[in-house]
Amino acid sequence: MPAAAHPLTLPLLAGARRALAKAITLVESTRPEHEAQAQALLSEVLPRAGRSVRIGLTGVPGVGKSTFIEALGVRLADAGHRVAVLAVDPSSARTGGSIMGDKTRMPRLTVHPNAFIRPSPSGGTLGGVARRTRESITLCEAAGFDVILVETVGVGQSETQVAAMTDLFLLLTLPNAGDELQGIKRGIMELADVCVVNKADVSPQAAVRAQTELRTALTLLTPHDAPWRPVALRASALTGEGLDAVWATVEAYRAAVNLLEKRQRQAAQWFDELLREAAWRAFQAGLDGAQLQALRADVAAGRLTAVQGVAALLGGPAPTPRS
Repeated sequence: MPAAAHPLTLPLLAGARRALAKAITLVESTRPEHEAQAQALLSEVLPRAGRSVRIGLTGVPGVGKSTFIEALGVRLADAGHRVAVLAVDPSSARTGGSIMGDKTRMPRLTVHPNAFIRPSPSGGTLGGVARRTRESITLCEAAGFDVILVETVGVGQSETQVAAMTDLFLLLTLPNAGDELQGIKRGIMELADVCVVNKADVSPQAAVRAQTELRTALTLLTPHDAPWRPVALRASALTGEGLDAVWATVEAYRAAVNLLEKRQRQAAQWFDELLREAAWRAFQAGLDGAQLQALRADVAAGRLTAVQGVAALLGGPAPTPRS
């Protein structure tokens, strides 16, 4: 391998967790000089990425996401897997930092030699994931982690973006889910590859009912020509019940779905998303601020339609505002 341009490259590729933590801090930085360094590092380690299974996990508050991740993660790490957890916390409105402290809720996994946990503030980013989570996944894979678990903030309409960067989307629910199913966004259900009724030990009969209801809902929401039929399972992070079945389902999913093709689609979508952001920033930089404010005021006051205002801003014929 030629000499590395970035000092973090070689220790990162050697699997050093300290180097991985520093690399993620670098890609999360908003300073322009750090962004350039981060892209240089990513370019060097990219050939070693892509050799993991990426699992997104979400669920309503109180469903036990962190406890479930720790139980599953310890099980996999004990079996020889290298497990990386990217736990995206809500951001503090005052400091911008993480406020839930996921590492304190995963004490066994935190100290496991085959595990790495990185809580990151969401920064208010839609989708329930940090802006640089995709780059963090690449870095974890380059460091040799073969199971990447992305824990999202919680269930919400914008939460579904996590599916655009992971191989498998896992939704955790609770027993007594008759009413709960009504509160889960349909968009989340449509994206779920696996649903797990967690805390099944609390009320076994209720867990069975919830599993049945989930199976029915998933059957109705899944297209007939889909390469994978979503699965509903029961598990208990406390007792370990069902965790082996969860992992077996992950393995079955990997065998059934063309992950290379899926990741290629995701990469293209990500490119388009970043292109739109960059184009909008460039467009804003060249705008006449006074014209923008005047057109916005005309639209807000009902003197112009939004379409007319945008057309004028893009150089179309100047509309005549209604009085």
